[in-house]
This record gives sequence, C-alpha cells and structure tokens, in this order.
Amino acid sequence: MARVAFLGLGVMGFPMAGHLVAKGHEVTVWNRTPAKAEAWVAKHGGESASTAAKAAEGADFVMSCVGNDDDLRQVCLGPDGAFAGMKAGAVHVDHTTVSAQVTRELAAIAAEKGLAFVDAPVSGGQAGAENGVLSVMCGGEAADYARAEPVIAAYARICRLMGPVGAGQLAKMCNQIAIAGLVQGLSESLHFAEKAGLSITDVVEVISQGAAGSWQMQNRHATMAENRFDFGFAVDWMRKDLGICLSTANENGASLPVTALVDQFYKEVQGMGGGRWDTSSLIARLRR
Repeated sequence: MARVAFLGLGVMGFPMAGHLVAKGHEVTVWNRTPAKAEAWVAKHGGESASTAAKAAEGADFVMSCVGNDDDLRQVCLGPDGAFAGMKAGAVHVDHTTVSAQVTRELAAIAAEKGLAFVDAPVSGGQAGAENGVLSVMCGGEAADYARAEPVIAAYARICRLMGPVGAGQLAKMCNQIAIAGLVQGLSESLHFAEKAGLSITDVVEVISQGAAGSWQMQNRHATMAENRFDFGFAVDWMRKDLGICLSTANENGASLPVTALVDQFYKEVQGMGGGRWDTSSLIARLRR
C-alpha cells in the first residue's frame, strides 16, 4: 500500500480519493475550498492538509484532479504547490483534462526536480468515478506508469499507457471528439422520433440493440426525453475540452468539422442558460 496525496475534490476527485482509502492506501487530501476536504475526511477518514505542498509531503504518489491548465499550474508550482512538497522519486499523476502542452511543461519541471509525471485523464463521468470504473488514458515513461498503475486501479476499469508524456491528454481529446458527435446524433434521433410521433422509449429499446447503440443512448435517452439536464458533465467543461481539441487540431493538421460545429451548438446551449447542464442538453436547442 502507498502513501497518496489527492488534490482536488470535485465531483470526480471526491469519490476517486475515497476508493484509494477503500483499497488500503494512506491518503491525505487537499482542496481549494477547505470545507470539501473536511467533508471528505468525515466520510472516508484519512487526513487533510492546508496546502498542496503539505499534502504532498512524504507521499509516494500525488494525484490531481482540478479544472484547467491554469488550475493545474497553480496546484503544482510555487511555494504552496505540490512539487514543493514532493520527495525525490515521487510520482505526480494528473487526472485533469488539460492541454498536452501544459502536461509536457509540468513534466519537464518535475524532471528537473527529480520527480516523475504521468498524465492520466479519465472518462466515465461522475457515475464512473463513484463506482470505480473509470477509463484512464496515460502518458509518461513506462517505468513511472508501471509504478502508478496499481494505485490508479483503485478507481479504474481500464488503464493504459498510450505513449510518452502528453499522449494521455491526446487520447482524451479523441474521447471528447467522439462524444461530441455521438451526443449530437442522439439528440437529432430523439428529436426526430418526437416529431414523428414515436415513443422514444420504444425507439431506443429497438435501435440500441443494433449498430446505433452507445453508452450515451443507454444512459441518457430517458433524461433527454424528460428534458432533465441538471446533472452530469457540464456544458461549460465540455466547451473547455473541445477548445483544447480544436486548438490541438490546428497544430497537428487534423480536420474536425463536426467537432467545430457541435462546439458552436454547445455555445448556443450556454446562451440558453445551460452552461451547467449535462452535455446531453444538446437536444434542448433542437426543441426551441
């Protein structure tokens, strides 16, 4: 069992850190809002720290799950950042969805300090985090990944090394690109069923058993039919992720016409007041 620090206790990080305790790891947590750390300790045990640096002291592994590139830099760098408290040879595993650029930047700084860095964004949403069945895409040195993988296994259904530092983030971009198109297609399908006077339940029961079936269809069709979106992965975060995808595509020459279009559809949803709605709210703009 390992000594682990977990930084960031949002809807994903809170249950992920809890799974580490359940697997017998010694866990210290830190959160920008101390009340969340206190609530986590009350539920799971372990300890909380006043800064990321203090949480990281003595840890074998430091896991982070925060908001964006700037948040990650703040958590890692400076006198109160994780790198200031980590011992030589410790591994920082970052579960945040960020740009490959900031990942490589921080990995280089970590290496200068004698630290290892693995980028490990996740997919599976809040339910996947709570049930410990996330898909984890990693980038880094093979030896560093081999050390971290048994710890990540506490909340992963599958965990795979995709390549060098940054490769995990690139794989997560593939995930978000695929989801964007799937949710738009599902939204149009259900909207068409409504206009055609068909039962969404009956349609989904039939077509989900064939080539049209997907996780989104299975897990979101009922709430989409009921126009309920106050849960799940927020549109604001999806737009952040798609912005990273589109920026990276401009750099590597990939063509993402559907992704660019769906990003603008999500912008419309934000304009409808749906920035915190689940990503399945794309259907709401079709119903206007």
